[in-house]
Amino acid sequence: MEEVRAFILVWLVAVPAALTYCYSLLSLLRPGKWRLLALLPVVVLFALLPFSFSTVHVRTISAFFFSWLGIFKLLLFAFDRGPLCDAGAAKRLSLPSFFAIASLPIMIRRKPPSSPRSGRGDPVLTLLVFAAKGLALAFIVSLYPQRPRFHRRIVLALYTIHIYLSLDLVLCASAAVGRALLPAGTALESQFAPPYLSSSLQDFWGGRWNLMVSGILRSAVHGPIRARWGPTAGVMASFLVSGLMHEVMFFYLTLQPPTGEVGSFFVLHGFCTVAEVAAKRWWTRRGMTPPHPALVAPLTIGFVVATTWWLFLPQILRSTAEEQIVKEAQAVASLFMEAATRARW
Repeated sequence: MEEVRAFILVWLVAVPAALTYCYSLLSLLRPGKWRLLALLPVVVLFALLPFSFSTVHVRTISAFFFSWLGIFKLLLFAFDRGPLCDAGAAKRLSLPSFFAIASLPIMIRRKPPSSPRSGRGDPVLTLLVFAAKGLALAFIVSLYPQRPRFHRRIVLALYTIHIYLSLDLVLCASAAVGRALLPAGTALESQFAPPYLSSSLQDFWGGRWNLMVSGILRSAVHGPIRARWGPTAGVMASFLVSGLMHEVMFFYLTLQPPTGEVGSFFVLHGFCTVAEVAAKRWWTRRGMTPPHPALVAPLTIGFVVATTWWLFLPQILRSTAEEQIVKEAQAVASLFMEAATRARW
C-alpha cells in the first residue's frame, strides 16, 4: 500500500507539477544560464524521486526515467536543444506532449525512418511480440527457484536475457503510454532493434541497444565533443558518461557505493568501438573485404555477453538486491501467467 501511495505521489502529483513549472519557462525565460538556474530545483527533485520507492524494479525504472533521461532532457531544454526542443518544436508542444517526452523514454521522430526497422510497425504484430517476450521472461523467472542446481554460467545467461527482455518490455510499454498522451499519428523514434543481429559494436551501441540513451548521449555529449575535438573524442566521451550514469543507476538499484566495475565496462567498450571503427577504415582504404556478418555478429554478441558477465553483473550478484529482484520478478511473472491463463479460457 505504501508503494502505491508513493507511486501516486511521484507520478501523478510531483512529476506533473514539476513539469508544468518547466513548461511555463518556455514563455518566461530565454534559453541559457537563467533557464538552467530555474530548472535546477527540478533536476534535484528528479534525482531524489526514485528513493520514494522500496521495490527495486520501480525505484530503478523511475531512476532511469527521471534521474537519467529526464535530467538530461531538461539540461538540453535549458539551452533549447534535445528532444524537448528539436527544431524549436517545444513551442508547439501541448502540455500533455511535454509531459510525455520529458518523463518517458520516448522521442518524437523528426525525420523519415532511415531503415525498415525504424518506426512503429504493425500494432497487432507489436502486441503479439510484446506478449511473447512477456511469456519468455515469465518462463525465465519460473526457473529461478532452481538456481542453486544450475551452473553459474547458466544463471548468468538467464540474468542477461532477463535484462534484455525487461528493458525491452519497459520501453515498449512506455511508448504505448506516450502515444496515448501525444497527438494521434505522432511518430516515435525506435527504442530497440534486435541486438542479436548486431554487425559490430558500433551497430550494437549506436543502432540497436537502448536507443533512447544513445539519442540523448548523441545530443548532450557526442555532438558537442565531436564538433570540438573530433569523432574519437566524441565516442569515448559518450561511453565515459554512459559508464558514470550506469554507476549512478546501480546505486539506485543496490543502494550500495559504486565499485567502478560498470564504469569500466563502458570504458572498455568505448576503446573497443574506437578500435573497431579504425579497423573498418583501414580495411576500406586498402580495398579489403570486411569480415562476413555471419562471423561478426556472433563475435560481437559473444564479446558483449562475456564482458557483461565479467564487469556488469558481479556488483548485483554481490548485493542483497539480487534476491529482492528475483522475488519481485517472480511476483510479477505469476500475475502475468495468471492473466494469460484467464485470457486463454
